[in-house]
Formats: sequence, structure tokens, C-alpha cells
Amino acid sequence: MIDALFGSKTRVKLLHLFLNNPGTSFYVREITRLIDEQINSVRRELSNMLAVGIITSDTADNKLYYEVNQRYEHYLSMRAIFGDQTDSAANVHASGKVVVDWQPLVKELSGVRIAIASGMLVRGSASKIDLLIVGNVTPTRIKKVIAAIEKLEGRELSYSVITYDEFYYRLSVRDKFITEILNSNHLVVVDTDNVLKSQK
Repeated sequence: MIDALFGSKTRVKLLHLFLNNPGTSFYVREITRLIDEQINSVRRELSNMLAVGIITSDTADNKLYYEVNQRYEHYLSMRAIFGDQTDSAANVHASGKVVVDWQPLVKELSGVRIAIASGMLVRGSASKIDLLIVGNVTPTRIKKVIAAIEKLEGRELSYSVITYDEFYYRLSVRDKFITEILNSNHLVVVDTDNVLKSQK
């Protein structure tokens, strides 16, 4: 039934493989073994999927590797269909709503003075950074919180941590990195000194 809907048994198998292994890359012959399909059929479908943008490719050791594009616009919806995970997070995100479950994790981080969500955490954001943390936070605490958010989101996050002085300076000189985040759809999770309110 689902094969007919998506046009090809090979494509469905590829979607299952990629969407259940985010962050893992595969080369063509490995893929043909894993999904037990003909190499020409696999190559054709990989080309189609690359054109759509649901996968990306990269070369390493003279081999072309393919991986699911976790920044693909419909990634969460596709993962809800093809992913084997049973957690409720996928159902929540498939609706396209901004999920707030992870926000308390960021707010409770000791030393955070500003936290801005964008990218994959905010619908309609074009930012390449998903979370900007400003303050003096220990790397181990940050990693734990990011890992927890990634588990909830079902994909890897791109995040950056900078000091308050650096952020304030970069904000004052209209630094490109900060400006791009603030000009895209974003969500201010923490702003202890109301610095961002005063910028409006």
C-alpha cells in the first residue's frame, strides 16, 4: 500500500533506512546490501531523493556517501511516517507546532543569561543555528541538555555557546552571525537582563 503511495518499493526501503538512522551515512553498495535491491534501482532513487533534498551526499575515501538531511523541510513528518520510533515527540512535531517541552531544560541551565532558539527549533526559521546559549555554562551541562533536546526533537542540533561580553559586543556592531539569527524567525527563551527587548 505505502509502496504505491510513494511510487517505488526501493524508495520506501531507502526512506526507512535513512529516517531510522539520522546522522549515519551509507555508500551505494552498502545500501544495496542493507535493503536488498538492485544497484541501478538504488542509484536512480538516490538521485531522485537528492534532487528533492531529503538526503545529502558527501565524498570520503573515494566513496560517495549518502545521509538523511535533518534540515529538510518535511523531515519530521517523514520521520513520523517511516521512523520506527514510538515516542510521542514525533507525533507532536509532525503537527508543525513549536514545541516548548525542551524550554525548561534551557531555562534551568546555571549561568545562562540569554538563550535564543531558531533553525529547526522554530517553525519558519532559516537560521543554520538551532540554539544560541549566552553566558558562563559548563560544557558538560550544555552537552547533557543538548542531548536531551536532540532526543526529544529526533534529530541533531546545531548550537553555539558564547560569553555575555562577546554577545553584547557582537550585537552592538551588528555582527552577521547574531543578526542572521535575530532577523530570522526566533524564540527568546532566556533574556535575564532584557537586552533583546531593548533592541526592538
